[in-house]
Amino acid sequence: MRPTTEAAPRPLTSGDFSLVFPPDPGWVRTARDAVGTAVRSAGRGGLADTALLLTSEVVTNAVNACRSSGCSEPVTLYGEWPGPGTLRVLVHDGAPGLPVRRWCEDDATGGRGLYLVGVCADEWGVCRHGPGDGKSVWFELGE
Repeated sequence: MRPTTEAAPRPLTSGDFSLVFPPDPGWVRTARDAVGTAVRSAGRGGLADTALLLTSEVVTNAVNACRSSGCSEPVTLYGEWPGPGTLRVLVHDGAPGLPVRRWCEDDATGGRGLYLVGVCADEWGVCRHGPGDGKSVWFELGE
C-alpha cells in the first residue's frame, strides 16, 4: 500500500484514546498495551495482532527519531475508531525529518518498520501539522 501524505487527527470522542510519553524505549510496551486494551474493549480482537505489531513499529520509529536527533519533546499516540470496525492509530513526535521506507538485507536487525506498516495496514501515511519539525505517522486497520 502506498502512503498518503495528508491525514489530520480528529478531536477525541467516545472510544478514542491518547497517550503522551517521553521518547524512551521503555514506553513502547505501554503504547502497545494501550492499543491492545482499546482493541479488546471495542470487541475487535481480530485486529489485535496486527495493531500491536504496527504500533510497536511506529512508536519505536518515533522514539528512535527523537533520541537520534536530540529531541526531548514527548511522543503522542492517538487511537480512534473512524468507522465501523476500523481502527486508526497516529503517533506524533517532534523530531525533524520524515521517516523513510527502506529495503533491508535479510540479516539486518532493524529498518523494516515502515515496510511492515506498508504491507500490513489498509492505509497509512505521514503528515505534518502545527509548528516545528515534528510529524505524525498513522495507519488504519479494518476487519
